[in-house]
Amino acid sequence: MCWACQQADQERIWALVDIISTGQMPAGHTAEDLRAMGLPQPGELYREEQPDGTILIRQHPPKPEPKNAFVCDSPE
Repeated sequence: MCWACQQADQERIWALVDIISTGQMPAGHTAEDLRAMGLPQPGELYREEQPDGTILIRQHPPKPEPKNAFVCDSPE
């Protein structure tokens, strides 16, 4: 892939991430499309504005999986 194509691809991905960080699904894309590109789903990112006006896009930490409450007391 040439440098110009790589740059265009990176800008396209960044534009998608920017839309996803607002909680919206990018037009013309599905959840499967985003997964195939390795991108998070809407709601998995949030925007944080710094005092100097810089906007950071961060990913929510993964939720811990609930522990199984079932305990088997069987000796087998």
